[in-house]
Amino acid sequence: MRRRKPRDLRKDEIDLWAKVVEKATPLHQTRPAKAPEQTLIQPKKTQPAPRRFRLGEAAKPVSTSHDLSPGLSDQIRQSPVVMDRNRFLQMKRGRLSPEARIDLHGLTLAQAQPALVRFILDAASDGRRLVLVITGKGKSRPDHGPIPERHGALRHNVPHWLHAPPLKAHVLQVAEAHAKHGGHGAYYVYLRRAR
Repeated sequence: MRRRKPRDLRKDEIDLWAKVVEKATPLHQTRPAKAPEQTLIQPKKTQPAPRRFRLGEAAKPVSTSHDLSPGLSDQIRQSPVVMDRNRFLQMKRGRLSPEARIDLHGLTLAQAQPALVRFILDAASDGRRLVLVITGKGKSRPDHGPIPERHGALRHNVPHWLHAPPLKAHVLQVAEAHAKHGGHGAYYVYLRRAR
């Protein structure tokens, strides 16, 4: 659409407007004087210089993961240390030997939870302090969907079970096991002292 060029006012239009202004009464008789307009200095927007691609340089890989929540290992690592720090470091380095162990490989979730509850309650009643719960790492498959899948159902559920009743009252600390005791596929469970 073509824009029209604004036309200049004719002499009779200017005279007519002057008469209107003379006879008009202002709505606000005591209007405050206008403050001088302050011009705000706009900061200059600096855009980063475009990165040049060099011949033979590999492009940065695009992340294909859709999982925004921290991994299970990160969650356990970030949990606060409740037990004695020196004992915790010894445990993490694999210098403490577990007093009992349970292997949940091959069990379904419905079978593993009661077995874990019975094992922890028996260990607590026997006065044991450090036990090892072996879950396995779980089978990893490629994740192509937009919704992340959790692999290793036991590995992900055991920490939740340990922090829920009735085990919560007996468990002091949960940590991933040292490589010689199973690494990512096992957990150290440090139990509270019986009172």
